[in-house]
Amino acid sequence: MAAPVTSSTPTLAPGTTRSYVGPMVLMTTLFFLFGAVTNFNDVLMPYLKDVCQLTDLQSSAVQSAFFGAYFLMSLPAGRLLEKLGFKRGIVVGLLIMAVGALLFVPAANSRTFGLFLLALGLLGAGVTLLQVAANPYVSVLGPARTAASRVSIVGVANGLGGTISPLIGGLILFGGSAVLKAQLAALPLEQRLTQEATLVKPLYLGLAAFLAVLAVLFFLVRLPEIESIPADEETAAAPAETGRRSALDYRHLVLGIVAIFTYVGVEVGLGSFLIRYGEAQGISQLSGFTQELVRGLSLATNWAAALFGNTPEPINTTAGFTKAVGAVLVASYWFGLMVGRIIGIPLLSRFNARKLLVGVCAAGTLFVVLSIFSRGETALWLVVLCGMCNSIIWPVVFPLAITGLGRFTKQGSSYLIMAIVGGAIIPPLMGLVATHGGGLRVAFVLPALCYAYLLYYALSGYRVR
Repeated sequence: MAAPVTSSTPTLAPGTTRSYVGPMVLMTTLFFLFGAVTNFNDVLMPYLKDVCQLTDLQSSAVQSAFFGAYFLMSLPAGRLLEKLGFKRGIVVGLLIMAVGALLFVPAANSRTFGLFLLALGLLGAGVTLLQVAANPYVSVLGPARTAASRVSIVGVANGLGGTISPLIGGLILFGGSAVLKAQLAALPLEQRLTQEATLVKPLYLGLAAFLAVLAVLFFLVRLPEIESIPADEETAAAPAETGRRSALDYRHLVLGIVAIFTYVGVEVGLGSFLIRYGEAQGISQLSGFTQELVRGLSLATNWAAALFGNTPEPINTTAGFTKAVGAVLVASYWFGLMVGRIIGIPLLSRFNARKLLVGVCAAGTLFVVLSIFSRGETALWLVVLCGMCNSIIWPVVFPLAITGLGRFTKQGSSYLIMAIVGGAIIPPLMGLVATHGGGLRVAFVLPALCYAYLLYYALSGYRVR
């Protein structure tokens, strides 16, 4: 979810050249980290639901704690970066995330959901600071003519991290060896839950160590100084539009803020509840395609799980749908989004972007509605396909929303970034409906309505009036 930013070429002394390979590698690593940490919550949510004995509504607070930081921290992060600069801002963001990751240890030891939420909030705050610093830095880290390719590269890295993390996390948290599962099953409930809670500790201890190393690298490596995005003086020189005193005076921006809110909400909501949605289907026998997919991916990622001190066996595909199988589908959902981004790069340059937006929003609406009225694996794979639909929504809606804002462009962009809070609100609403309003099938009406609104924006709401 990187916001498009106008770039400028860094100023160099005459006769000098500059290489951006090292900084781009570091920035690409950051965006991989964003995707991995964010999408791991889709596995963490059902895991904490069991470990802390929560309802669907209570477990959805996982996403609220994480994405709520975007709303609370976006503006303070901008002001902090003005004082610290890009490099030190990134170091601070990484250290905040490391503290959040370390908090998972006492949270797991005490099995306290509130501590888990505090840890997630700190992770979200750190990611917010990093996003605010990294997006414009990538955009201006080199010649203006290659800015789009740089944003595409880090976007693919973001998608790759978001695909891998729920897959590995699912194997570690829901896979496990047959011996371990038998030992846990023999324990009383409270002891079993306490033991299961410790499974998350190696993951976040490893994350904290990685973040600390990355912070040291950013502190030690000399990053090139860059000129900032076009200064306020440039936009302030533009004549004030008659009757326009704020970015919110533009109807298409206000509707665009709602569009970003619903987009992030539907993207996070579908991924968050996919495992629980699968459990509600009562699938006792998986299709041959799903069995082969799950078996292949679990074998391919077992080595990674072993790095965290866990040696899970291949996922049992004969037991029907399990949380481990669901984690593979969550990874497939995010993989579809990554593939869609790659395909979207040439498509968006050759075809009308708004018309493509109409197509994917209509498809997303149709897929969710068909899923609601379907059963078994069909209902799940229809949701997985929504990942590809989501891939181009952000890069198309964002520029449509800030079109024609003139001197209010930066203000409008800030409002759009804050609208990411939709990821903190839509999932709890789904949890509320699932818990008190008729189950998960009824809760999936909310994503269908979100796609329907996005379709409206693509057809009419985007118009500048």
